[in-house]
Amino acid sequence: MAKLTASQLRDMSRDELNAKVVELKEELFGLRFASATGQLESHGRLREAKKEIARIYTVLQERNLGIVPDPDEVSE
Repeated sequence: MAKLTASQLRDMSRDELNAKVVELKEELFGLRFASATGQLESHGRLREAKKEIARIYTVLQERNLGIVPDPDEVSE
């Protein structure tokens, strides 16, 4: 999975960001499960998934605080 930058995330709608969070949390669950059973090949992906989730939450919080304009509201 390609790493998403903050600028790419800011261009996404709220629904797309929420869907991406759900997808990443499911992946993170699978990675944690694989890690616990000793089957995880790359521990770096575990760390990267957590960082991507945090990056999305940061963009959502920026929108809630009005720091960055919400593309859903601008287009209307």
